[in-house]
Amino acid sequence: MLTIGELATYAGVTVRAVRHYHAKGLLPEPDRDHSGYRRYDASAVVELIRIRTLAEAGVPLARVRELLRAGEEEFAAAVADIDRRLRAEIRERQLHRERIARLSSGDGLALPPEVVAYLDRLRELGVDERIVRAERDGWIPLAARSPERVREWMARKHEQLADPRLVAFYLTLSRALDRSESLDRTADRTEPESRADHRAGPPSRADEDSWLVELADELAAYITRMADEQGEHYVDDIDLEPPLIPLMDTLAFDTVPPARRLTELLGQRGWTGWTKLERLPPQPE
Repeated sequence: MLTIGELATYAGVTVRAVRHYHAKGLLPEPDRDHSGYRRYDASAVVELIRIRTLAEAGVPLARVRELLRAGEEEFAAAVADIDRRLRAEIRERQLHRERIARLSSGDGLALPPEVVAYLDRLRELGVDERIVRAERDGWIPLAARSPERVREWMARKHEQLADPRLVAFYLTLSRALDRSESLDRTADRTEPESRADHRAGPPSRADEDSWLVELADELAAYITRMADEQGEHYVDDIDLEPPLIPLMDTLAFDTVPPARRLTELLGQRGWTGWTKLERLPPQPE
């Protein structure tokens, strides 16, 4: 006869585990001897090893008792069911690992790989990181709203990035963003009464607007040409509810301030919107 410590040693578990199995009703508690100690026989060793083996295989303790009492066919069916559950858990954990791996790039937190690759392409082309962030934030609700269309949209975006005119727009907007911030810093440092003395120095707001007017001319011409060649749906093809569109526009304007003025200028050239571009109806003569 064995003590509880000896039983645990032979079965390869802890004394605490033996007591836990007693409490769960998996291992019957033997009678105590005249000294008040539990004593176990060889059958307890065999039963405990079976319990340990099932538990280590991932079988929930709630099912261990059922399997210990099952016939061969019932046992085989139960084990097959447990195996299917474990394989499903493994697949789910693998997906979690893939998501965690994507987080290392930052953009992968809420975006599919196709959009992350598109953002990386913008960076390779030299687009300002603030503009990339605005693009990223815009694609998060789009990808969540219509995940089945992400590949289609990204194929279109990569096709557009093959056009040097669009790349030039992004790079010009990047420079405009730097120019706008430079003007803000200059304005903060310059007292009102002495600003006239700096007219020949740093660029003025009028200079910035002139820059954006040229950019708006180029962008409006590009969008119009694209719509005429590919169709209106090629430009206006965003699946977002109307209340969300102005919110996304505001988010983009906060990240890329010149975009707000650029949108106003585009409105004078037949196009409205930022997140969702739409052609304006012709104005009466």
